Amino acid sequence: MSANPASAAPEAEQPTGSGSRIPRVPFWAQIVGGLVLGVLLGWLARSQDLGWLVTTLDEIGSLFVQLLKLAVAPLVFFAILVSITNLRQVNNAARLATRTLLWFMITSLIAVAIGLAIGLITNPGSGTGLTPKDGALSETKGSWIDFLTGIVPDNVITPFTELNVLQIVFMAAVAGIAALKLGDRAKPILTLSQSILELLQKALWWVIRLAPIGTVGLIGYAIADYGWDLIGKYATFTADVYIGCALVMFGVYPLLLATVAKVSPLQFFKGAWPAIQLAFVSRSSVGTMPVTQKVTERLGVPKEYASFAVPFGATTKMDGCAAIYPALAAIFIAQIFDVQLGIGDYLLIAFVSVIGSAATAGLTGATVMLTLTLSTLGLPLEGVGLLMAIDPILDMMRTATNVAGQALVPVIVAAREKILDHDAYNSASASPIDSFGDTDRDEVRDAEPQSAVPVTA
Repeated sequence: MSANPASAAPEAEQPTGSGSRIPRVPFWAQIVGGLVLGVLLGWLARSQDLGWLVTTLDEIGSLFVQLLKLAVAPLVFFAILVSITNLRQVNNAARLATRTLLWFMITSLIAVAIGLAIGLITNPGSGTGLTPKDGALSETKGSWIDFLTGIVPDNVITPFTELNVLQIVFMAAVAGIAALKLGDRAKPILTLSQSILELLQKALWWVIRLAPIGTVGLIGYAIADYGWDLIGKYATFTADVYIGCALVMFGVYPLLLATVAKVSPLQFFKGAWPAIQLAFVSRSSVGTMPVTQKVTERLGVPKEYASFAVPFGATTKMDGCAAIYPALAAIFIAQIFDVQLGIGDYLLIAFVSVIGSAATAGLTGATVMLTLTLSTLGLPLEGVGLLMAIDPILDMMRTATNVAGQALVPVIVAAREKILDHDAYNSASASPIDSFGDTDRDEVRDAEPQSAVPVTA
């Protein structure tokens, strides 16, 4: 399905041989086709009560997600480890890391403020017909004690088998810092880690190529299982989440790009679109991470810095899941359970969203972050059950917003620190996503000896 990467000639000018070539369908068109087919099959399965089709759609979607999960634990570990050691090639690495974290927090605060404002204006829990009896106690819970004590694992195996991404990040960070301290003695380990990371990214790319098929199953099963009637009960809340994410992604982000980074917002979306569309379908920031890093580099962010900022962001930068969504969900659940929230509660939501973002680290969903928010506010955890049915539909837009923010912050920091390649940024285009699959086509500079990236004082 992929075009010949070695040729610089346009595809239309390629030799066609004895017969005509079948035109290659762009990846975005495959995704759209999968969405349409999934909706049609889901509607057919529900309207005709075709149990076998519902089961088939569920199996297809579940298998796609399971394949993504398979790579998540080792991918996160080696990506974080390698990204930390790559910082040694960057002057003022501590300053870059600090400014990256600062912009993560700033954008999260803006996102949670938008979520709270929309929730207070629309009252998403009113008129739904839902009652506290419709809720169910969530099996997955989050609390500050669990969050703080759960960072350090009991052993090195369990975090990988149970996919505890926060603990994996902790171990990778410790290993990366230790490797930096060892210097040249750690070179064999770092070389091996880099090779394993490239292997994992290549394998994950094969899974990403299956995204159109996975889309059919995920969307189809959502429609077949939930139906339009259930979705109608959550219409206001669903619209709030999508509107809030859209305001952040297409309002706040372009404003920051134009005023803070002083670059073209349109160019950003042209370059970052492959990662954003994949995030919408896969509902996985971590699964999308290799593509996010590629598009970030294509937007002119130095590879040495992007290889740190993107993996770090993929596990901690969640404007959709950890800011907009918990703010709206807390208001929604409070209204269902008839609990009055005050200014102090709203400030607490903002605090939890900024500090607790790492609790959302994982493949899909924001259940842990929501339970962390509810337990902090003293709201019933049964409220989580009210939102589980609609969660996959919400998670698509939430994850797309997450990934857009994960690409945005490195661009802003690189522009502010005057290390952004403006020529690369201005020439970025929404090329087919399959052009990111082959590491042998990386920029020539990747094969050259690395030099320190200058950072202005």
